[in-house]
Amino acid sequence: MPRPRLRIGLSAALAGAGLVLSGCANPSVGSDRDDPTAPVTLKFWHGWSNAAEVKAIDDSIARFEKLHPNITVKTVNNVSDATVNQALRAGGDYAPDVVSSFTTNNVGQYCSSGMWVNLDPFMKKTGVEKKKVFPKTFLDYTSYQGNQCALPLLADSYGLYYNKDAFKEAGIERPPRTMSEFTRDAAKLTKRKPDGSYVRAGFVPNFRLYQNSPDRLFAQWGPKYFDGAGKAQLAKDPRTKQFFAAQRELLEAQGGYAALEKFRTRFGDEMSPQSSFMSQKAAMHLDGEWRGLMLKEGKAKFDWGVAPMPVPDDQADTYGRGFLTGTVAGITHSSKHQNAAWELVRFLTVDTDQVVRFANAIHNVPSTFAALKSPELDDDPSFRAFIDIARNRHSTALPPSVNGGQYVVSLMDFSYDVEAGKVSDLDKGLRELDARIDADNLQSEN
Repeated sequence: MPRPRLRIGLSAALAGAGLVLSGCANPSVGSDRDDPTAPVTLKFWHGWSNAAEVKAIDDSIARFEKLHPNITVKTVNNVSDATVNQALRAGGDYAPDVVSSFTTNNVGQYCSSGMWVNLDPFMKKTGVEKKKVFPKTFLDYTSYQGNQCALPLLADSYGLYYNKDAFKEAGIERPPRTMSEFTRDAAKLTKRKPDGSYVRAGFVPNFRLYQNSPDRLFAQWGPKYFDGAGKAQLAKDPRTKQFFAAQRELLEAQGGYAALEKFRTRFGDEMSPQSSFMSQKAAMHLDGEWRGLMLKEGKAKFDWGVAPMPVPDDQADTYGRGFLTGTVAGITHSSKHQNAAWELVRFLTVDTDQVVRFANAIHNVPSTFAALKSPELDDDPSFRAFIDIARNRHSTALPPSVNGGQYVVSLMDFSYDVEAGKVSDLDKGLRELDARIDADNLQSEN
């Protein structure tokens, strides 16, 4: 389930335009106003649009309805967060009861505004002990300030795809584990013509390339975006400067930003056979677990493998970590059938057989302890590599904030300037970035 970076930018822009509710009236806290055993029709809106993914959802709903013959579920697919938000603002019978989102960094908005109800009362009532069901990182990105307004539906983890044929040609025996090895191998794998044009880059680190958003690459350093008081602390954390220095070294080792940026613009679309890795124009590539299935279905003309992304040399013991994100599910504040809606959310997110079957169907990482350990989980080695990344205790997800992904967009814009050499004083620039993030958060709170 690819996560184009455009989703982050759109979500933040829509939030800034006021499409996300702030201070919803009458937020629900798990009332007993409906009987989950009575005949009822639920509306479930989700973002999947690919035919195979939609079929997997429909199959899941069929299994649920078989277990709950009194509940009929009407699904609407390919729905964006903005559409959901508009429907909840309008209210009425048209609005959905259960929703899912690909944008975990919007959870802070959903929880703080009351748009999505707190699920803790429902879990307590039905005996779901969340800390025993879900890994901590997944619980962290589905809650905000103690409000568990969402649960993880499935997860994505990010790792390093590498061209084994190119590695063999370059005399490299295994994928890099540290940043110094990464830079060395990237340079060794890079091939250029006499006129300086590229035949192949080792790894294109430019932030505008596909999944290369700075937050995903920065995850290898284990950053802490905010302090205990919720204030941005990127300028205070030495890992931030280390991250930008490592990216600069990767660029310079392969010809510099300008040359690689020009090369990047010649790649095909991320989903096409002309994409950088599929066309063998890049020997290493950052991506999620779904890419393996696409490489197989696209019949890649080279031997490839998967490994965790490298980590800083001074954090070599954290190797195996990666960036985590995923799909989240919740119940809307306006639903008149919240107990029945909880039965659907509980089935989709907690039921081990369902989680495993859905994960296998769309090649995403399951999000419960039991499903991660299930013998029924797809045993494909490349897929299992991402399972290991998801289970690694050092893997991290973005922290939720009151205005969704706005701080990520601010980091992204700043990072574009850094890599292009437009930031002469990095310390000053980071202080200004922190101030901008804090100002945006304060405005959203008010």
